Amino acid sequence: MKKGLILLGLLASTVYAQDVSKYTPGLTEEGVVYYLPKTEIKVDVIAEKILYTPGELCQYANRYLKISDVSDKAEVHWEVKSIRVYAVGVADVNNAYTIKLKDKSAASQVELSKEGVIKAINTVAPEEPVNIIAPTPKAAKSIDPRSFLTEDILNSTSSAKMAELVAKEIYNIRDSRNSLTRGQADYMPKDGAALKIMLDNLSTQEKAMTELFTGVTTKETKEFNFTVAPEENITDKVLFRMSSKLGVVNADDLSGNPVYISIKDLEVIPPADIEAKKKKKLEGVVYNVPGKALVSIFSSTKKFYNEELPITQFGEKEVLIDNLFNKKVNTRVIFNPYTGGISKIDKDM
Repeated sequence: MKKGLILLGLLASTVYAQDVSKYTPGLTEEGVVYYLPKTEIKVDVIAEKILYTPGELCQYANRYLKISDVSDKAEVHWEVKSIRVYAVGVADVNNAYTIKLKDKSAASQVELSKEGVIKAINTVAPEEPVNIIAPTPKAAKSIDPRSFLTEDILNSTSSAKMAELVAKEIYNIRDSRNSLTRGQADYMPKDGAALKIMLDNLSTQEKAMTELFTGVTTKETKEFNFTVAPEENITDKVLFRMSSKLGVVNADDLSGNPVYISIKDLEVIPPADIEAKKKKKLEGVVYNVPGKALVSIFSSTKKFYNEELPITQFGEKEVLIDNLFNKKVNTRVIFNPYTGGISKIDKDM
């Protein structure tokens, strides 16, 4: 069975708004009940945690390896790496309509989503793309530098002596690598593959030992998700806060600096005539004509997002007239699952 619920029925000449507390989507005695969608704004925040752990020989980095500005203090800080913003449609339970079943109408299909949102009439809506989020790559496992230390180094009576011996070992590794790359080593490998293995092993050893002086910096990413359902303009609302020590925190957590969201109705749909709207009968298949909004996400120092998105709540409702669905015309309609607007309409006479 397809993901959407396909209902066979007769399209009516009249569509009525219903009290949704009394109706659920699907085929009923009244007809085919469906929801229109409303828009929610989804915000996916990718934050990165950067952790620095000082090396046990950090105070000797400049003396033996000529590496300056090496900190002896452990540090952690977070930063926003990226923000993804997109509009999705959810069933609006306050906007349910019924397609009445009449004998004089053409036989038709009404396809609903599993939430009861109308998807198509007289045809099958295409499958919605699946939003696959790539898994966060795991940090490479750190190598214990002590596994490369000689007995003399491990038996050093002071950290200063240990630092001196480790530094000499690092320089010996560099000399060995230079001899191999120049073809001057006493024991050269037989082929390129063996040479690469030897060079990689030397680089691994050098890196591990050097980190005894420079320390280790690791990075970890984490995803945070937020949802905003706009019913009107939103100005400078705190979406979340960003703490350099704690990462992404809730909007009411004052340990972080605020990141704001603003949603401005671009008023692409002319303001409705309230009196005319009250007199207008929704006779036909009701659908949405979404509006547009400028969505901005920003902090005091950076703008993360500033794009237009369709917002159903800033639009209007219209109807497909009954004549489109009489026995002489086979009209096929596909609705946008996120906005409830018409994606495609065609007909056969």
